Amino acid sequence: MSLTNGKSTEDIALGIRRRVFFHTMKNNGGYLSQACSAAESLALLYNEFLKLGEPTLPKVPLPFRGVPSAHNPDAFTGAGYHGPIGPEFDRLFISPAHYALVIYSALIETGRMDEHALDHFNKDGGSVEMIGAEHSPGMEVTTGSLAQGLSMASGVAFARLRKKEPGKVWVYMSDGEFQEGQTWECLAAMSYHRIDNIRVIVDVNRQQCDGAMSSVLDLGDLAARVAAFGVTCRSVDGHDLGALRAAADSAEAGKPLVILANTSPYQGMDFLKKRFPRLHYVRFKSAEERLEMQAALAAELGVDVNAMEGA
Repeated sequence: MSLTNGKSTEDIALGIRRRVFFHTMKNNGGYLSQACSAAESLALLYNEFLKLGEPTLPKVPLPFRGVPSAHNPDAFTGAGYHGPIGPEFDRLFISPAHYALVIYSALIETGRMDEHALDHFNKDGGSVEMIGAEHSPGMEVTTGSLAQGLSMASGVAFARLRKKEPGKVWVYMSDGEFQEGQTWECLAAMSYHRIDNIRVIVDVNRQQCDGAMSSVLDLGDLAARVAAFGVTCRSVDGHDLGALRAAADSAEAGKPLVILANTSPYQGMDFLKKRFPRLHYVRFKSAEERLEMQAALAAELGVDVNAMEGA
């Protein structure tokens, strides 16, 4: 990665959790558990794994300028925060669009976006959406229907492979997407076509909108199922930076690499455990509940609640 931010990956992961926590408290709700589970893997992606150029979009995001088309020269995609698209650079596709706030926080923590970008979060006419789309920072395509991101990314990877481009394609997914048949079709296609320039990181936090995944559609031995499709599959502790680094370095020729990052949706914020599995979106039923959680999580994260605007 060419952008030097002077932070360790550990500090970036902590910064992601803190930033999402602040935002959730200020806005009386947010996708907080996704920051708990994804902080380490996203910090590694942006700080160590990805080969990216300097951002091509302003540090404070532009307003929405319409969808891309041949008749709309002003349209843009959020991939500009990953720098220019070129054969030597990596591409990152975010499949679970509801992770948008966590992605924005990762971009801020790694110096790719200004912290004031979140002042525009979910505002009418803005691009910093709660559920990211192709114009949202860090997003290259719209993947609101889960499982579409992997298919789109694999097509890009296949094209890059045929053009012999050195840059890799990275995909960030959630484990709930393996409840969709499209994911398995894509794994079969990637294996058959020997698309070995793609790296997939899956946040296996075992929760989804309706509760624990085991109560909706249990996937059983996910690692064995994924490997059975002919891809290289590594199942690791998603909060262990060393294990994630080793997995990312373990790709095999002729095979896609899928890393199952086994995570906790309350990592670093144990107070949330009592809400599990109702953690998909954290909202407060009363001011008292908000203040109780704010005090508990601030203590765990080592932040001063008095420094929070509007706290």
